[in-house]
Amino acid sequence: MPLRLESAGLTDVGRKRGHNEDALFLDRENNLFIVADGMGGHASGEVASQLAVETLFQFFQETGKDKNRTWPYKMDKSYSFEENRLMVGVKLANKQIFGRAQMDLRLKGMGTTLVSTFFQGNRVLIGHVGDSRVYVIRGSEISQLTEDHSLLNDYMKIKKLTPEEIKNFPHKNVIVRALGMKDLVQVDLLSSETQPGDIYLLCSDGLSGLVEDPELNQIVQEHKNDLNTACQKLIDEANRNGGNDNITVVLIKVLDTP
Repeated sequence: MPLRLESAGLTDVGRKRGHNEDALFLDRENNLFIVADGMGGHASGEVASQLAVETLFQFFQETGKDKNRTWPYKMDKSYSFEENRLMVGVKLANKQIFGRAQMDLRLKGMGTTLVSTFFQGNRVLIGHVGDSRVYVIRGSEISQLTEDHSLLNDYMKIKKLTPEEIKNFPHKNVIVRALGMKDLVQVDLLSSETQPGDIYLLCSDGLSGLVEDPELNQIVQEHKNDLNTACQKLIDEANRNGGNDNITVVLIKVLDTP
């Protein structure tokens, strides 16, 4: 039996930005969900994030229909077919963004973060580059599943920072890995077992940077039977806390497992 999921997603420009460079995609047919946070100035960040989600979705569509389709990268034999499928799709998105920026000087320097979840059987696969995040809310607890590819996180690995130092870190928005920065990208790939009732939260740092994990958990818990309302309440809270970036959130609830 296929995994039964309920999902919702929403994006908002926030209170300080002139346009929205985030993108999201809910591919309910393939159980693939994506959030991308573009960067690059003018409209180029928007181009990068949209290109990322469209490329990954299209690759999943084509490889789902034709498993013998030629892939742009070799499979890594240490991973399963589906793990390779997700990883190669993200790498292809990187290639498309980097190539597009090389051809059009107006888009030079554009890039995007990307988090993607692919549900199959009783497992979720997560492909991740950048500082957008995936959380799981299980029971009464929230856990961050991805690791930020950011300068702040690198500092935290080598030096114990106080909460005050973290809050006032001068380069909080500097990321060290993103799609489009180079012709090749390292993709973090995670695999986790799902349980009925799990709620997975994908978001850009416009949400996670302004709403603390306990508040994220509380809002989702209060509205877990209406994911559309939960998405709106999360965005409202980020805007209430300043809304200094674009805000994107996707919620996926596992209804049952095969």
